[in-house]
Amino acid sequence: MFDYLIVGAGFAGSVLAERLATYSNKKVLIIDKRPHIAGNAYDHYNEDGILVHKYGPHIFHTNSKEVFEYLGQFTEWRPYEHRVLASVDGQQVPMPINLDTINKLYGLSLTSFELDKWFESVAEKVDTIKTSEDVVVSKVGRELYEKFFKNYTRKQWGMDPSELDKSVTSRVPTRTNRDDRYFTDTYQAMPLHGFTKMFENMLNHPNIKVMLNTDYHEILDIIPFKEMIYTGPVDEYFDFKYGKLPYRSLEFKHETVNKETFQPVAVVNYPNEQLYTRVTEFKYLTGQQHTKTSLVYEFPRAEGDPYYPVPKPENAELYNKYKKLADATPGVHFVGRLATYKYYNMDQVVAQALTLHKKLTEKDKVGKQPVVDGIDVLPKVVREALNGNSASLNGSSTKLSTNGKH
Repeated sequence: MFDYLIVGAGFAGSVLAERLATYSNKKVLIIDKRPHIAGNAYDHYNEDGILVHKYGPHIFHTNSKEVFEYLGQFTEWRPYEHRVLASVDGQQVPMPINLDTINKLYGLSLTSFELDKWFESVAEKVDTIKTSEDVVVSKVGRELYEKFFKNYTRKQWGMDPSELDKSVTSRVPTRTNRDDRYFTDTYQAMPLHGFTKMFENMLNHPNIKVMLNTDYHEILDIIPFKEMIYTGPVDEYFDFKYGKLPYRSLEFKHETVNKETFQPVAVVNYPNEQLYTRVTEFKYLTGQQHTKTSLVYEFPRAEGDPYYPVPKPENAELYNKYKKLADATPGVHFVGRLATYKYYNMDQVVAQALTLHKKLTEKDKVGKQPVVDGIDVLPKVVREALNGNSASLNGSSTKLSTNGKH
């Protein structure tokens, strides 16, 4: 009998499998519907021998030393600082908007101090910031909002920014200096040999068994286990009892070009003139040397694999209904993006998984007593990575029935 059945071999499931097997000496079966491990971070060599990310670019960055060092057990790191350009008014300018963006776009020669005043002069007064539109126009004004954000957001989400929660555009900073890095985290690096290799190392343990191309419903009556860790869509687990949680999806068009480089940086955003939102050139991310280069074009879609929870109040209310069901489900622990209906960065998912492992360990130590969830009791590693976002984890200890009912 397995101690744990883990549904999903992405970051959340694989971190928990490794910790439970290595640290807690538990027998773990980890399964995935897809034909590979690593979830959306899966990378592979294409037919031209170029390492590509199948599901779009994944760039690792974190402020958590613990998360960085934990993953460092399974990979060497390649230092990498991500840079993005936006194609606006026939020019490619730095994104996030910085001093060089404004000077190049408008033919100016402002200093940092002057740019701060310039932003103040174009910003619109917004009494209460509620939407993504409010966030941007209150910082940089209507014209830059329309050049960089309005149409990009419409393509990405299928809605106008005025309909979306402020969290969508709050993630993108505005700078008055020349810092053109997309992220400013303390630790910025890429797995030297790719994400999939890192996952292979993580799951290489005698206590871990991996099954791919497997739906967990197919094995509930066949393979005995004590508890489940579920990283899939929470609404799907409960047979869409309250309806489907809305997601935005993506379609990826991969292309190999017979030249060493195609664009000046890893990612170029296209806010306005194209159907796709951005183009990624993978060799910048991987550091691979090759006579050809490989790209991916991203086309947002309403249907397809779930990627981005749609941040609207009614969707949060719907998720809370499922969360109540999840919290009341004995022997099943819900963790990860899909199971908690939150857009987490990779390091945040790792931190959330490490927290759940800590709770499960504490539960064993105190004789199967429930462990209280909540951000106030999270260890330092998670507070750093989550940056104040509470994680929804279930600390229940009752065994899961294997009769297929849930």
